[in-house]
Amino acid sequence: MKSKFAYFSVALLLPALFSQTVAQAQVADIHDVQRIVETLAADEMRGRASLSPDIAKAADFIAAEFREAGLKPYAEENYRQSFAVTKVTNGKQVITLDDKPLKEDQFIILNSAPALSWNAQSNIEQLSIKKGDDFSERFRDIVRNNPNNSIVWIDPSFEPMLARFKKILSRENVVPKQENASDGPSKVFILNKTPANNFTIEASTSREDFPLFNVAAVIPGKSKPEEYVIFSGHYDHIGILDAVGQDSIANGADDDASGTTAMIALAKYFKKAAINERTLIFVAFTAEEIGMFGSKYFSNQIDADKVVAMINIEMIGKDSKFGPNSLYVTGYENSNLAKLMQENLKGTAFKFYPDPYPQQNLFYRSDNAVLAALGVPAHTFSTSQIDKDSYYHTVKDEVSTLDVNNIKSSIEAIAKGVEGIVKGEQTPTRVEKLK
Repeated sequence: MKSKFAYFSVALLLPALFSQTVAQAQVADIHDVQRIVETLAADEMRGRASLSPDIAKAADFIAAEFREAGLKPYAEENYRQSFAVTKVTNGKQVITLDDKPLKEDQFIILNSAPALSWNAQSNIEQLSIKKGDDFSERFRDIVRNNPNNSIVWIDPSFEPMLARFKKILSRENVVPKQENASDGPSKVFILNKTPANNFTIEASTSREDFPLFNVAAVIPGKSKPEEYVIFSGHYDHIGILDAVGQDSIANGADDDASGTTAMIALAKYFKKAAINERTLIFVAFTAEEIGMFGSKYFSNQIDADKVVAMINIEMIGKDSKFGPNSLYVTGYENSNLAKLMQENLKGTAFKFYPDPYPQQNLFYRSDNAVLAALGVPAHTFSTSQIDKDSYYHTVKDEVSTLDVNNIKSSIEAIAKGVEGIVKGEQTPTRVEKLK
């Protein structure tokens, strides 16, 4: 498997993207950017799956980068912020409609209780995913936001999508650690155009608790220590997949070793620059890929009213649809954070754009989501062309497919753009809280 940038010699000849003032800042060293992203996306990390032992190696590497740069731990002395989740393993799963058993690829059962037994007489909410709906968005919305036990009837046109989701979810179903095994709603998705008049659903599970950990460091603010600016990216990925040829490791170079690399580089820069009047928090989130558990835990442990801004960085290893020297910002119009940052980039070629994929609802689908819902100007900065990225969540997301120039220029743009906020001279408007 390739582990070097095929065109690294070309990458050394960086274009003059910024004014002389920015160039003198030496925000990020290209050799260091390459080293970090290659280490995080190396085969030795085995895809950084959250519930595997491999994730600890990545966490230790990030902690070592923080320690060497002289940053203070945010939570624990080893730079971890530890918590636990429960992995639910499915046992028996049987569904019958009008006394006919369904095939396994015709349903998905998401259930954390030891036993589930429903029938047509059970008082269960019944929902649907109809032909023409956005299947992915509707599915995620029901799983994440619906608090009730539910049966979801799915139009047969979504058979391929249901099969794809089942393949992913059958590997691991994770829930927050709960004292009562029956806590939390169960969801049953059934491929059937209309609700059945007669059905039975039987399922069982076993449970195993897993420790998880964010990796976080802090640079205390000078005059405004109780006002926080957060820089983040998720360091987990999806681990080992079915082999394609001889390759079975989903390295996650763009998703999100690139964003985590940027976060580390920004931590090093601001530590050396020593210009922050506000407190800066740098955090690598775990378990984004299986439900954003790391960012949810972090966000629920911090006072959202003290967070002035959050810059979450997700997949910046390639040009955006707007070309080089650009990042798009999810929820761009929900605060003036991106506009303030753009003001600080006058005289440069770099531009922040509104999210070009509004139909994907990306603002509430990444690690900025919880704090954004609480009113924080928390946005994700990305270049991912998600509508055409054939490497996304495959074994082909490797370092050799990335453009180191794009990562470096994005780091520089964020560093310069957020300078007024870091110094306490600018304060972005708040996001409207979700009700």
